[in-house]
Amino acid sequence: MDTTIEAIRTFNRFFTRHVGAMNARFLDTDANLAEARLLFEIARQEPVQASTLQADLGIDRGYLSRMTARFEDRGWVTRDHGEADARTRPIRLTEAGRTVFGQMDERQRSAVAHDLGRLGPVEQEDLVQALTRAQLLLDPDAPMSFTIRPPRVGEVSQVAARQSILYAESHGWGRALETVEAETTAAFLRQFNPDREGCWVADLAGVMAGAVFLTDEGGGVARLRLLHVEPFARRRGIGDALVRTCIDFAREKGYDRITLWTHTVLDAARRIYTRNGFECISTDVHHEFGEPVQGETWQLILNS
Repeated sequence: MDTTIEAIRTFNRFFTRHVGAMNARFLDTDANLAEARLLFEIARQEPVQASTLQADLGIDRGYLSRMTARFEDRGWVTRDHGEADARTRPIRLTEAGRTVFGQMDERQRSAVAHDLGRLGPVEQEDLVQALTRAQLLLDPDAPMSFTIRPPRVGEVSQVAARQSILYAESHGWGRALETVEAETTAAFLRQFNPDREGCWVADLAGVMAGAVFLTDEGGGVARLRLLHVEPFARRRGIGDALVRTCIDFAREKGYDRITLWTHTVLDAARRIYTRNGFECISTDVHHEFGEPVQGETWQLILNS
């Protein structure tokens, strides 16, 4: 924990220096960083009440009031007339305020573009994903929508790596599971039949938040494999969406049933399968991952 705390504090110190957060004149303007942030929210939401700004920015009401008063003194904002209490009157930018905001916005975009200009396309994508992932880890309830899409190059292998890491942490399944997952994904890539099989990735603001596979077992049977959802992306319906995608694909391709193998200890996954019509048809104890574990075979009949 101490190492992790220090790593985060080290990054915070780097980033506040990198963006000039300590400067009294942010981006060489007549505002500090807090004032620039407030001006951005007013420009984005105007007309907007002070209570909304306070809630969105999470700042003290008195501090917000003082900054807003400074904006009024500079002629950057005005309040709508009509309410006796100034705190309830919506705030708008003046023409002077829009000019100042436009300068700030352009300078900040230029500063970010300068940073990105030193990176190649893959490095830029790595940076965006790292920042988005950091936000989701620190705020897992952030209002972001997800999409289901085919995998990009490299993501099939990433599924095996992520599942191996997550199951090692949650259940102690180590190298043996990693071997099974690596072999499964390698076979999928080597033998992939796009007319009968698929892999789908849950994309949450550009970050891979989960995935699932469907493979052809022959005889009208499809197998659902390697379903997982990242911890930071849970409670969003991603697992159900991935399973439904498999079911829809299997119906479209004329499969008679879908089978899958899971474990009794994986309660969340079992609830997803139950909600989507699967039934457990057999159980067995195995030792493939070291300690004895009870595995389960489930199926969904598609064509009765």
